[in-house]
Amino acid sequence: MGTIDSTFFSLPVVWHNVFIAFLTFVYVFSVPPLMDYLVTKHNLSRDVSRKITHICAGSVIIFLPLFQDGHWSQYLNVSVYVVWALLFIQKGFFAADDDQAIKTMTRTGDKRELLKGTLYFVIVGIICGTIYYKEFTGVLAMAVLGWGDGLAPIIGMKLGKMKYKVFCEKTVEGSLAFFIGSLLAGMFFVWLIVPESFNISTILIVALAATAVEGLSPREIDNILIPITVIVLVSLLV
Repeated sequence: MGTIDSTFFSLPVVWHNVFIAFLTFVYVFSVPPLMDYLVTKHNLSRDVSRKITHICAGSVIIFLPLFQDGHWSQYLNVSVYVVWALLFIQKGFFAADDDQAIKTMTRTGDKRELLKGTLYFVIVGIICGTIYYKEFTGVLAMAVLGWGDGLAPIIGMKLGKMKYKVFCEKTVEGSLAFFIGSLLAGMFFVWLIVPESFNISTILIVALAATAVEGLSPREIDNILIPITVIVLVSLLV
């Protein structure tokens, strides 16, 4: 498994992992204020800001190699997802309409959206960082969910011309972006975190299957169906 050879500043393992977890919080909690600034001051659309936040949240796994293994504190890698899950539940029920998270992480400005796809995303992150900690399955699931599902609507909105509809309208260009984003992100993060498990054929098959599932999925539940597809396929192929 990808990990560093020694702790930072010769810290005990638990404090080293606490420090890395703190860095994940700094990283993740810096994104909403930036998106809020771009939405309010530079007219960035809510849909784009939401998906950029989505991509950044999925990319938290880039910190995984810094966590020391073999100690309970390795699971602090999901602490930022746990905090976000609690925040989404609280904000989904009680937040004001002008709340920063509502403006940057919802399509319509309805706080209840945070209890659907957004909450599902962080739950998947928690599962991938615990049950599938530093495993090919978890890394690939987060790479595909973060980058594939993040890029597809951005490209679809900006460049999409060829539309199709199953449960909801999608574009061929968006689906192509999903596939390319999933493939490249999957290759990069697997190489970075679990290089011993790198298998381009498996990543390619999973990216293709996940692209098909995303294209067929209704809104909100694709954040569940995509990682399930990845987990099931990897269990069959590896």
